[in-house]
Amino acid sequence: MTDRQHLLVYGGTFAAVGDGGDISGVRGGSFPDGLFVRDARHLSRWQLTVDGAVPDTLTPVADGDTARCVLVPRGGRLEPAAYTLFREQAVADSSFVEAVRITSNRPVPTTLRLAITADADFADQFELRSDHRTYAKPGAVRHRQALDHGVEFTYQRGKWLSRTTVSSEPAPDGVEETGTGARRLVWTLDLEPYGTAELTLRVMARPHGEQRALRVPASPAAVDGQLRALEAGFVEGMAFPTGWPELAAACERGLADLAALQVPARGPDGEELRVPAAGAPWFLTLLGRDALLTSLFALPYRPQLAAATLPALAATQAGEHSGPASVAQPGKIVHEVRHGELAYFHQVPYGRYYGSVDATPLFLVLLGAYTEHTGDLALARRLESHARAAIGWMLDHGGLTSRGYLVYRADQGGLANQNWKDSPGAICWADGTRPTGPVMAAGAQGYAYDALRRTAWLARTVWEDPTYAALLEQSAADLRDRFQRDFWMPDRSFPALALDGEGGQVDALASDAGHLLWSGLLDKEYGELVGRRMLEPDFFSGWGVRTLAAGQPAYHPLSYHRGSVWPHDNALIALGLARYGLHDEARTVAGALVEAAAATGNRLPEVLAGYSREAHAEPVPFPYACIRESRAAAAPLALLTAVGGA
Repeated sequence: MTDRQHLLVYGGTFAAVGDGGDISGVRGGSFPDGLFVRDARHLSRWQLTVDGAVPDTLTPVADGDTARCVLVPRGGRLEPAAYTLFREQAVADSSFVEAVRITSNRPVPTTLRLAITADADFADQFELRSDHRTYAKPGAVRHRQALDHGVEFTYQRGKWLSRTTVSSEPAPDGVEETGTGARRLVWTLDLEPYGTAELTLRVMARPHGEQRALRVPASPAAVDGQLRALEAGFVEGMAFPTGWPELAAACERGLADLAALQVPARGPDGEELRVPAAGAPWFLTLLGRDALLTSLFALPYRPQLAAATLPALAATQAGEHSGPASVAQPGKIVHEVRHGELAYFHQVPYGRYYGSVDATPLFLVLLGAYTEHTGDLALARRLESHARAAIGWMLDHGGLTSRGYLVYRADQGGLANQNWKDSPGAICWADGTRPTGPVMAAGAQGYAYDALRRTAWLARTVWEDPTYAALLEQSAADLRDRFQRDFWMPDRSFPALALDGEGGQVDALASDAGHLLWSGLLDKEYGELVGRRMLEPDFFSGWGVRTLAAGQPAYHPLSYHRGSVWPHDNALIALGLARYGLHDEARTVAGALVEAAAATGNRLPEVLAGYSREAHAEPVPFPYACIRESRAAAAPLALLTAVGGA
């Protein structure tokens, strides 16, 4: 594709359209286009023509919650456009709505033939990734049926059934077959001199298992009003820093994005909840680690995110072993929840996938922090059994008792690394060599330490179990002593990125050390050394701290986790620097991220390339980043906390 793609997000639904508002249905690439609900593409083609030709884009879609563009027929300076076409598009829950207004520029009556070519391939998102994998779909059948007001597309495979209905007002004059399986909705428009005609098209997606009674909004303007109200509810009452307007703008933009990134979930008693999705386009679903960190960043300002995330994750907590594909073990907190066809038929392991070593301790960290911040003892009491089960997993299956640390192993068919840096080569020695066998990642040990301490506080003050509290406090103290003995590299005055299965130090200098500051695992002397080291030029790009310090053979500025700059990673680092009294350093990190946000419309992306500010005066985007990501959206709130309200 030659034009850019633009993302519209509302809850668990998103659409990606081109500059002119079309959907071309491409497969592969860094960014899927189409209308997506619950991991399935419910519109794979949506192309507008007038008199059989694709109009030129005069004003392309701009970034925003509503897609607006202006189109004209191809022509030249001496051949003024016969008409001007205005498109406006928006998404709501399981729906897509478009308003088309076409205006004649001629002083005589004009007849135009406007058509929308539509199709729904119902592809699972995992099919659209550029990983060269294919998935068999035995017995799958697709149907298209013309309706009085449009067309309906149906997909069935066994008991799996999904539908997409396209309707219009006024109804099309006809629905034509195209020979490719798509359907063409056609209108003949008779325009008076300088006259105007308007159409409203509505698309309703009915993914498999959807039981809610949903209605397509009347117009894009109606959706825009709903979004404005939703965003206003998130922003209202927020005390933005008056002395740092750029940080205030990033916080406001982040809160608005968080409002749109809420997806449906259920609690332990079946109650309906809205929780932060990880990000769009690839992860518009519940990911344990992402929802937990997002909720932690937002906790001082929007505790309702934590109040929903905690019961949603308790409801999906593993109760037993369920086979090697899901990596489930009793007490473990889920890593990823998927609703698509491939998960339903167990062709991918992500229906409920537990391949994360750090979601479980982060669940406990959030529960303790939420209780302390809000005084909501009822939720802590309600989730006591879940918290105790999570501690049990950490001590037993997680490896704290047997190995002294939380341990993971590469998961065949799932993730090679099960900490936040989960790409295959993310955990490595400085020369790029990857460990094999068990891995003990540094950051996860910090989370475990914080989880033990916070749960001990809950046990002592809320659950009234001082014996259990003392056990957890001792476990935390022992972990702290072991860590500083085994992970600290005296010759580098820095902790190792991980330990391998033999206890050897994986010696890459990595940003994970900042997470240890956030959790308080390091002694003050070590913490201050680490904090100042991370502001040196090989680590600090000018836009933030790199995931891997430059100059090491493993470093690459366009690697996902080996040299890039992640806003949420830097938010944790800034919080950690402030915790250890390094307030100037925390403000430096915060300032870099705020300036990066200002360069991109006040919105922080999931990840930036690691190029230095001296090498390029603008932040370089990472080519495969999520456009909207909840941790990045919440990062400015964490920065606000780190700098003390600026």
